[in-house]
Amino acid sequence: MPKQPAKEGVVGSPMHRVDGRLKVTGAARYAAEHQVAGVKHGVLVLSTVAKGRIRQLDTATAEKAAGVLAVVTYRNSPKVPGYSSATAASNPRVEGQEIKVFHDDQIHFYNQPVALAIAETLEQARYAASLVKVAYEQLPHQTNLAANLTKGTEPKKEKDYTRGQAYAYRTAPVRIEQEYATPIQVHNPLEMHAAIALWEGDKLTVYNKTQAPKLAQQDLMRLFQLPEENVQVHSPFVGGAFGGASRIWPQETAAILGAKHVGHPVKVMLRREQQFNLVGYRPRSIQKMGLGASSDGALLGITHEAFGNTSQYEQFPERIVHPTKSAYRTPNMNTVYKVVPLDVSTPCWTRGPGESSGSFALESAMDELAYALQMDPVALRLKNYAETDPENDKPWASKHLRECYERGAQRFGWSKRNPAPRAMREGDWLVGQGMSSGIYKSERQEATAKARLMADGTLLIQSATADTGPGTATIMTQIAADASGVAPQNIRFELGDSALPPAPIQAGSHTATSVGTVVHEVCVALREQLQTMARNQTGSAFSQASPSDLVTLGGELHLAQDSSKRISYVDILKQQNLPMLEVTRQSKGGPELKEYSGKSFCANFVEVRVHALTGEVRVSRVVSVVDAGRVLNHTTARSQVLGAVVWGIGQALMEQVVIDHRYGNFLNHDLAEYHVPVCADMPEIDVQFIDKPDPIISPTGAKGLGEIGLVGFAAAVANAVYHATGTRVRELPITPDKLI
Repeated sequence: MPKQPAKEGVVGSPMHRVDGRLKVTGAARYAAEHQVAGVKHGVLVLSTVAKGRIRQLDTATAEKAAGVLAVVTYRNSPKVPGYSSATAASNPRVEGQEIKVFHDDQIHFYNQPVALAIAETLEQARYAASLVKVAYEQLPHQTNLAANLTKGTEPKKEKDYTRGQAYAYRTAPVRIEQEYATPIQVHNPLEMHAAIALWEGDKLTVYNKTQAPKLAQQDLMRLFQLPEENVQVHSPFVGGAFGGASRIWPQETAAILGAKHVGHPVKVMLRREQQFNLVGYRPRSIQKMGLGASSDGALLGITHEAFGNTSQYEQFPERIVHPTKSAYRTPNMNTVYKVVPLDVSTPCWTRGPGESSGSFALESAMDELAYALQMDPVALRLKNYAETDPENDKPWASKHLRECYERGAQRFGWSKRNPAPRAMREGDWLVGQGMSSGIYKSERQEATAKARLMADGTLLIQSATADTGPGTATIMTQIAADASGVAPQNIRFELGDSALPPAPIQAGSHTATSVGTVVHEVCVALREQLQTMARNQTGSAFSQASPSDLVTLGGELHLAQDSSKRISYVDILKQQNLPMLEVTRQSKGGPELKEYSGKSFCANFVEVRVHALTGEVRVSRVVSVVDAGRVLNHTTARSQVLGAVVWGIGQALMEQVVIDHRYGNFLNHDLAEYHVPVCADMPEIDVQFIDKPDPIISPTGAKGLGEIGLVGFAAAVANAVYHATGTRVRELPITPDKLI
């Protein structure tokens, strides 16, 4: 690990999580754990066909069961006002009409909710749900992406892109042209998705898990045609989300409708198998890559064509070709992306979104080109290093990828690698070493925060952001401590409630830059007001001091040249007869953000061992070097990259949903058959940060960190497997059957 600052409580230190004790003692309340008086339990009944209509629906026996209050279906459900309007029924973040829960008899995907059994206890509700009988008129369905590529359409939000000449790689002296594929993969967070809905007249309160309290509130306002003051969303703790809590899903709508129908609060929590396609997933992709270069390795053209599945009722596009547009310098480039509507539920952003799938194709193809050129993979990337963003010719806000390569290669021992495939062996194990690059957007969005200094010197910061696990409250506390001069132990950061000042969704690696910026600015404004009060106080020792002469630390103000001249924030408030001091700020960035290209970067170096007889693959060593600007907290930042490596190993070697296309259902919808990495799969992981502030993206110097560690990682594993075995696997996951 890099040397860390010794001083806790300031930006850059490895400060412990401020909510850690609450979580490990069970005091933190997650979506299903909130205590709501009179709550009833709801259990969903899901469709068993992928397309068709409900022909018969028998709820009579279920309704007579002990403890049952009602069984809600399309026949008796309260109406959702927004469903009658094409505009209101459309989620602004995707194209099309979102699934209309309990609205009619139409079935659009396997596992679509068709009924909600509501009872006094969870056990009674489960039993009642098992008694609901549904018969369907089944229609022919399509769930196979590969068989339906001709139905692909260009997404409205992701247009085809060309610079220079399209398909120029075909005329290059050295070229490769290959097809790559990634499977459907799911979130599988520790916390089940759940919602508790409560109606008080026309006021709606929802306790759920969400990455975006304000967006969730806006979605509910849109669907139920309610004013902002009549909708409140609570989500103070989120037990993992990765994109799966990025919108209102059917189980939340079902809880709301159920609560309205029975006149009591209703809780609905999904079971593990229900989460596989009710809360989004990474769509399957099929990608065609063409790379052409001169004999010295200079790229002459890149073509990237990609297909991904979406639902019939919504168009979900990904940024799958975006890494290709900006990663390398080349005069000719074209990308084509099409989404294919199938009879499945809508996918969503999943643990490093489309960039993760797209970078597997790009970085695998770069490795193949390196072998075709007989050139070192690192040298090939350096040969085509982009000093400005090739997509728009803008200067980078900051870029230290060259240092990522250098440090990663040195720590990994890349120079000792025998470049010939199948040339390194230890007993029965073939040893392979591979590498890749990663590039992911770094941006800033509009956010608001409120700072309230209390009479006792404690500082409360409020913003309606979320914390899905990276440690949001902790780094915001550190930023606030630096900017305000209040000690971190006297700061409380409040989040996870739509009633707080607006903040964007926690996704896309922009929470630290967006919310962190406004927290910095509101605390600077608070500190400056306190300084002004002290300087304006009659007879004050600070009256002749300029702002640069004043130092704030530990909730006190003192002179830089004479620390004996000091006054506490508490005393400043007393002198002004103020019970508290409150400041609110909004930040959305200036025009300078549009003049630069903001990206985070990484270099991944991976060693694998492949059993020569069985094809078993084990990742034995990883070096991940990340350029994410200034590191705000080395402990939480390292944890994010460790998580990315774990996900990357799963993506590369294990994770895939298998669809039985005869019925359109997910076969392996549990953690016994959907394989994820466990502790025994973990290698030695060396995480390194360049840790140089970005001067443009945010005043704290931070860039995006959440996704970058995963982008490109699966390709590094695949490249190492090729080096070990001489077999190129172009479809994830890399399972033994593909190597034998």
